[in-house]
Amino acid sequence: MNRITRILAFCLLAGLQQAAAQTDTTKQAVTWDFTAQPGADGKPVLVLHAHILDGWRLYSTTMPDSLPNSRVALDSSAKTTISGIDEQGQSRNQQEPLFNNATTRSFTGDARWLVHLQSSAADTNDLKGTVTFMAIYKDSVIGPLEVPFRYGHTAGGALVAKAAGLQESASSLKLMTIDLAKPVNNCGGTGTEGTSGLLGIFVLGLLGGLVGLVMPCTFPMIPLTVSFFTKRSASRSKGIANAFLYGFFIFLVYVLISLPFYFLKGNNANILNTISTNIWINMAFAAIFIVFALSFFGLFEITLPSSISNSVDAKSNISSVGGIFFMALTLVIVSFSCTGPILGSLLVGALDQNGGALQLTVAMAGFGVALGLPFALFALFPNWLHSLPRSGNWMNTVKVVFGFVELALALKYLSNADLVEHWGLLKRETFFVIWIAIDFACVAYLFGFIKFHKDGPSKITNGRKALAAVFLVFGLYMIPGLTNSESAKLPLFSGIVPPWNYSWYGNRDEHLINNYERAIQLAKEQHKPVLIDFTGWACTNCRNMEEHVWPKPGVQELITNDYILVSLYVDDRKLLPDDQQGLVTTADGSKKEIRTIGDKFATLQSENFKSVSQPLYVLISPDQKLLTRPVGYTPDAKAYAQWLQCGLDAFKQLQSTAKAQ
Repeated sequence: MNRITRILAFCLLAGLQQAAAQTDTTKQAVTWDFTAQPGADGKPVLVLHAHILDGWRLYSTTMPDSLPNSRVALDSSAKTTISGIDEQGQSRNQQEPLFNNATTRSFTGDARWLVHLQSSAADTNDLKGTVTFMAIYKDSVIGPLEVPFRYGHTAGGALVAKAAGLQESASSLKLMTIDLAKPVNNCGGTGTEGTSGLLGIFVLGLLGGLVGLVMPCTFPMIPLTVSFFTKRSASRSKGIANAFLYGFFIFLVYVLISLPFYFLKGNNANILNTISTNIWINMAFAAIFIVFALSFFGLFEITLPSSISNSVDAKSNISSVGGIFFMALTLVIVSFSCTGPILGSLLVGALDQNGGALQLTVAMAGFGVALGLPFALFALFPNWLHSLPRSGNWMNTVKVVFGFVELALALKYLSNADLVEHWGLLKRETFFVIWIAIDFACVAYLFGFIKFHKDGPSKITNGRKALAAVFLVFGLYMIPGLTNSESAKLPLFSGIVPPWNYSWYGNRDEHLINNYERAIQLAKEQHKPVLIDFTGWACTNCRNMEEHVWPKPGVQELITNDYILVSLYVDDRKLLPDDQQGLVTTADGSKKEIRTIGDKFATLQSENFKSVSQPLYVLISPDQKLLTRPVGYTPDAKAYAQWLQCGLDAFKQLQSTAKAQ
């Protein structure tokens, strides 16, 4: 095993060294210039000028896909098409030994490719595309490599080449009027101000972990934990060892999360939110839950291949440890939409201080201990279940019920992807319909109306009836969620199901503003302060605030009558218009890509308010002065109302000062 590992490591290192050595040459093998000219028919022609390094040959666009070739393609948003390509330059046809002596066409020296367009006169948008090429030097072939190009229109309608890719933006997302250290009124705060010392940070992380443990995204992982250790624990002692190893790995994963931040700057902290809301990650975990559910229903068994099962004990032990680590990693990732807001305040706060990465590691360690230790203790229960008499089919019943629960959890992660991408497939009521169906199917199973092929003859015990009654009440409770009434809000599911406004019944809040610039404009017109709500489509605590705190008396009146509310979604994957995309310079001098709405708002938050957690609430004046310290998740409606009133008092103070001057 060690010998194989050393060989693989040597091969990998050698490959990396070779790749590094070839990188500079590869980049210089073919370079490109882009211009445009009118064609004989009056339609525009793109001129792609290739400068080919001595000894290299650039393959022609006329080559078939089965042989090395080059291609020119326009972006899918283009309203024109390519009608033909004329290739100019010193070309040659020759047989290639590397490709079974097939005859290829290639260019040396310089080549000019004239790309004729079937242009649309009405199209004034930038024209974007790529040239994808392959080239050869002796017996070394590179590619396909992509080089982007971009053309804009002059006032007369002619095409001119522009720099491709994201360009540095002339505007900055840093608001020079914001001074976090000097709000007008010194009230509010996220709770992390003034925290100093590693012990204090560890305790803060420990408390955050205890809060994260009771979050709705964490507790549902318990069935997965039970099922996993039920299958793997051959004896009580083995179960205890696996349980505490599981808890240790939870702790370890959180500590490992902090390691990249020894090399990253604070403005990259939002990467954690990006990962947790990534559609492919959410869909992957949904698929994992569905596979587990089908396995628990008895359709198949999730087992190791026989070749691995029959291997030596050493390999078996490695597999066991790897499996437990995977379970710990799964818990950390899928629960992040709930635990992320708790970690977020620690994250940027730590990175902005001296030795911030170390402080972040300590905070993560405290969080991991608080979250991992209870799970490790709970994971002991499967061994206690194993020690009970194995009479009846109650264990299979437990597995099947967990299967239904995991189907419901899978829908949650599919919903996260749907919300972020705005597919509109899992509106709030659709979500409830599917959950109600899953719930009633579980009730039918517990009452014996549905059977799976691994179910033996079993009596409908009082325990099954009681559990069925719980699921039945649960399902009946969800039915009002299908209506368009106040009873449809269902506080028990706040933050778990899609938001109130993502509904069959359309926009339930016609006054919702998601545009920062528009909010500032309205604030100036109406002479009101602005309540900025940094939120996320997949943010659980954001929904809790919107559905349980904002509607409360004393809060709703202040928001509706005295503030301009703007909700900025930091996980929105919708692309910004071309003229709003670009590279912005962050506070630490690095460049950050702004492509999507979420990129813009996440950077606006982190650059100005030193936080990447959601929700984050900020009160500013129409001229963008900070009225109070920002606050995060505040489930106490009275405290939230006091903070809003403090901001309103600060705004009135600014107005009085302005009048006096």
